[in-house]
Amino acid sequence: MPTINWLGKEFVVTHDRKVTYHVLNHVYNFGGTSENKIIHGDNLLALKSLLPLYESKVKCIYIDPPYNTGNEGWIYNDNVNSPQIQKWLGQVVGKEGEDFSRHDKWLCMMYPRLKLLKQLLADDGAIFISIDDNEQANLKLICDEIFGRQNFIAQLVWEKKKKGAFLSKILTNIKEYVIVYCKSINNFSGLIGEINKATETYPCINAVNKRERRIIPKGIESKYKEKNFFLPAGTKISDTTMNILYLTDLVIEDGIVVKDFEIEGNWRYSQDLMTQYAFNKELYVTRDLYLRRIVNEPRYKMLKDILSRVGDDKNKSYDSEVDLDNLFADGWGSNEDADEELRLILGKQKLFEYPKPMKLILKLLCSLRDKNSIVLDAFAGSGTTAHAVLNLNKVDGGNRKFILIEMEDYAENITAERVRRIGGNFDFYEIGEPLFIEDELNENIPLEKIREYVWTIDTRTKYVKPTGDCEEFLGIDEGSAYYYYEGILDREFLAKIKTRADSYIIYAESCVLSEEFMLKYKIEFRKIPRDFIKV
Repeated sequence: MPTINWLGKEFVVTHDRKVTYHVLNHVYNFGGTSENKIIHGDNLLALKSLLPLYESKVKCIYIDPPYNTGNEGWIYNDNVNSPQIQKWLGQVVGKEGEDFSRHDKWLCMMYPRLKLLKQLLADDGAIFISIDDNEQANLKLICDEIFGRQNFIAQLVWEKKKKGAFLSKILTNIKEYVIVYCKSINNFSGLIGEINKATETYPCINAVNKRERRIIPKGIESKYKEKNFFLPAGTKISDTTMNILYLTDLVIEDGIVVKDFEIEGNWRYSQDLMTQYAFNKELYVTRDLYLRRIVNEPRYKMLKDILSRVGDDKNKSYDSEVDLDNLFADGWGSNEDADEELRLILGKQKLFEYPKPMKLILKLLCSLRDKNSIVLDAFAGSGTTAHAVLNLNKVDGGNRKFILIEMEDYAENITAERVRRIGGNFDFYEIGEPLFIEDELNENIPLEKIREYVWTIDTRTKYVKPTGDCEEFLGIDEGSAYYYYEGILDREFLAKIKTRADSYIIYAESCVLSEEFMLKYKIEFRKIPRDFIKV
């Protein structure tokens, strides 16, 4: 498989493992109880902090990273172990011809973030990445490397506007890309663009299929012109492409087949299915004495790879109802729609250059057809992804949750403000201090944050401060009771335990209990902080 090399690659391919876990400090809640999150801070640190609770749980990731056009002024300082890269990523990236390492910088910035995003992605999940021609080729190659070429789904082409820049003397560009990968192609169900719910009928034979015999149970309806009819065995019914041979008599009385009959033909369906369809009254004899099946269950069509600005219908306003059964019915939105969305919500013009329309992201999310998924956007910008999640939930009754990460200062007054104004509930977080400093626990971290980390990293479930036991009790998971005790594990501490469990996992600074005693009472000692699991 082709790979890509760039200046600094050797320093960033494993950088995701070296990023220190930082705690997330809860700042406030808006709108009541919610699992929605908006995190202000470097997305590299934020993604690492999400791993204990969200690893392999995020069904959909959408990101709109810097396109590296030379006009964005993006800057990241990731503390990579290379003075040269530290200097690079601590500077504003310049334009082509002025900054000869700009593509290297972009790749150094993106690679560890994509590695962490892959860890967060569920086995049946997908990641959508918006990009344009500046870095499309580079992005495709590093995604092949990180996600695996076999997990590449598509490079969708989105028509972003009606007209290009009128001053361009080379080419009018009206498109961008959305590159799509899944976590595991064997677990991925595909992107569904259309759902046909109308009743239809399908022929039961197909000329290219193997020729076999089928026995059709009595009781099915006949649409033949004669209500009472007898067709003798040996009769062949044919047209220009296919034929069937009746091996037994066909007897019809009052429009109903009254005897089982056998036919030879090129069948679409197995004998078991034909029998099932007959008993369910889904089979009937046609006017020309063939067999057809009545189909009532939904039929799914996969997403097309061209996302037009307008669809089969006239373009609707951004907040109009979306036809989820046909994602192409009313288009996929445009840059102009996105500008208008922000103006209507926040009352200001041109807050962002080229924001994405809510409809585009909403329909990408919808194509996964999962109403209870977690959706993550690590380059949140104006909060369009949260808007899409909330609107999609309104349309289809879903219970999707969003996690937004934004490093810029507008995370509060634009990203969060947009979600507030459209009525969304969320918790706002700031990235706090690292939990470890040179493999020792950071003394500035509150005890409850350490307990939360220990519980979450061990059980991969949300920590809720328990009651009914000693203060060191963390909870029970899969029959094991967990404790975190900054002291010596001895019989005096064990006397404080009130909870009965199959086994006990106790974090402590040291232990004086004998191995025989701990084995007898199913106690596992883990030393603080040596035995902490680290992400």
